[in-house]
Amino acid sequence: MVARTEAAFCPGARVAGHVALSMLLCLVLALAGCGTPADSMPPLPLVDSHSYRLGPGDQIRFLTFGEEQLSGDFRIDASGDIALPLIGNIHAAGLTGQQLQEKTAKVLRESKQFRDPHIAVEVIAYRPVFILGEVTKPGQYPYQPDMTVITAVAIAGGFTYRAVRNVFSIVRVDDDTTIEGRASRQEPLQPGDVITVYERRF
Repeated sequence: MVARTEAAFCPGARVAGHVALSMLLCLVLALAGCGTPADSMPPLPLVDSHSYRLGPGDQIRFLTFGEEQLSGDFRIDASGDIALPLIGNIHAAGLTGQQLQEKTAKVLRESKQFRDPHIAVEVIAYRPVFILGEVTKPGQYPYQPDMTVITAVAIAGGFTYRAVRNVFSIVRVDDDTTIEGRASRQEPLQPGDVITVYERRF
């Protein structure tokens, strides 16, 4: 006679075994990202942190040496422009700080009001980042240099218990082009980024 195992006489043991196996599989899937929409996205393109491009909402400090009326703090408006005294609007969105310096100096020379203007441009407040999905406090938060996905999560109160914790998506506007890509916990952020933390699917 063929011997029967204990599980054969105890259907409950077999059910418990299947449940344990299912839970283990779900845990593995959770650690792997659990099949989030970000899995099918390409990685977010790398950016050079030293060539940051300005955008609407950034606040800029102009220092025009010897010309007090052209020095001050200005915010880039929704159309990407800065309204400067004496010379009017200059389109700043999409430019680096160095490019904005050069563009402003050129406009001043062409206006015949200044022969050799010396200008310094500094970003004093960046547009915010947005974090959505499975964090304790989704919303808008001030950007800080060297910010990463995981530091943004921490600022937003940390993950919820349902969160996928190792793969995310970021939507970014780069030079008037909107891109979306897959990101890791240590992905460097740019001002204006929108981060999505996904929910586990079990």
